[in-house]
Amino acid sequence: QEQLMESGGGLVQPGGSLTLSCAASGFDFSTSPMSWFRRAPGKQHELVAGITETGHVNYYADFTEGRFTISRDNGKNMVYLQMNNLKPEDTAVYYCKRDSYNVWGPGTQVTISS
Repeated sequence: QEQLMESGGGLVQPGGSLTLSCAASGFDFSTSPMSWFRRAPGKQHELVAGITETGHVNYYADFTEGRFTISRDNGKNMVYLQMNNLKPEDTAVYYCKRDSYNVWGPGTQVTISS
């Protein structure tokens, strides 16, 4: 059974940092491009960043503005999203997703507030 499980969210002040993690299981992770999405209250899902199966970063949303870094560890079946200089508008539930498959994790809440 394909599964994704995000972790690492929380409440941080503006300007703070978080690193999100996503653990994958039940499929061949090392051959799967992966992405991070987010969904803010009242908004639709939006793509944050994408990474190929070999670790090449193929997409960052404009709003990341160089603040976010996506990475992966195929030996551990993990994908990460490091987020720096966080802003209140980054508040959302963050999800990892296996590209081209409708496989999502439950998400992890990120709240940026003073």
